[in-house]
Amino acid sequence: MTVHFNNAGAGLMPTAVTQAMTGYLTEEAKGGAYETEQRHAATLERGIYDRLARVLDAPVDDIALFDSATRAWTSVVSHLPFAAGDRIWITPYEYAGNLILWTELRRRLDLRVEVVPVLPDGDLDLDWMEANIDDDVAFVSVPHVPSGCGIVLPVEEIGRILAPRRCFYGVDACQSVGQLPVSLAVIGCDLLTAAGRKYLRGPRGTGFAAIGSRLRARVSLPFHDLHTADMVADDAYEVRTESARRFEYAERGNPGVMGLDAAARHHLARTDSGPGPLRDAVREVVEGLPGTRLIDPGSRHAALVTFTHDRVPSQDIRAGLHGRGVNVWIAQGSHTPLYMRTVGVEQAVRVSPHYYNSPADVETFAGALCDVLR
Repeated sequence: MTVHFNNAGAGLMPTAVTQAMTGYLTEEAKGGAYETEQRHAATLERGIYDRLARVLDAPVDDIALFDSATRAWTSVVSHLPFAAGDRIWITPYEYAGNLILWTELRRRLDLRVEVVPVLPDGDLDLDWMEANIDDDVAFVSVPHVPSGCGIVLPVEEIGRILAPRRCFYGVDACQSVGQLPVSLAVIGCDLLTAAGRKYLRGPRGTGFAAIGSRLRARVSLPFHDLHTADMVADDAYEVRTESARRFEYAERGNPGVMGLDAAARHHLARTDSGPGPLRDAVREVVEGLPGTRLIDPGSRHAALVTFTHDRVPSQDIRAGLHGRGVNVWIAQGSHTPLYMRTVGVEQAVRVSPHYYNSPADVETFAGALCDVLR
């Protein structure tokens, strides 16, 4: 039986998720796509938004659906009213997909993109943030947990620093939703994006965002789709909602939305304590083997352990573990380039257990890793 330690890439979908998706597809095939959509309107038009609002502890009007977290981020950030000279704060742990957008906006709008410094242990320098925040800072972008290492960034503390300021605050929560407590109310951010496929255990091709009312009021979208707007004259249209749904497009993969809804239901019904203890066990296994180097900055950590070996390439370790029934993945240095470049890492093995894994899975991983590194 396979040990799945690649939840940072995509978690294993619960049976309820696959049943929701395949059941919906079967209905579409037998009875028609539009007709099936009507039968499930309670979930597709209301239920999914209510449940994601509960997952994120956010107002339901803040929730919007997308086909990925990156789509959610770019659909919002690219339409903010930045001005030349605005300062954008990012961290060394910024995801490369978001960095590409910041690079383009910097070129197009003459923004100043600045990297928040870190302390020697890798934690963000919150004292620097408090001392340097000013009204020319227009946006602060922070990943809750980066994709390439397991540090947990202090998003709640950052929210308290930024609360009195005019800047917008965005949190990339792809690697935290489903494994860590995530509360928009506590974090105090204007934008939070996440993917369905990771620790939430939903399907690929699903993403969502919480887009706060303060931010929504400042965005002028170039287009509104028909599910939120109507042509009221030959040369005029009206938008029917001020909710975050005006960022959406009408056409979407409804089987995926049904699967995401089932994943949100499953998550809300959980009573476990999360994957934290298994993370520590995995870390101990890796740290105890000669030649390994943990990529492990910071004082707080999530269930994501990355490492390199001084003799065996990371790709060979991943392939060797896969051949022994253990799924892990490769953290590409280019995906978290600002941090990985400073520590000299092009590739690392990424091990990401979840709550459904067991101590026996860690033992299997330990034995397989020892074999691969011999």
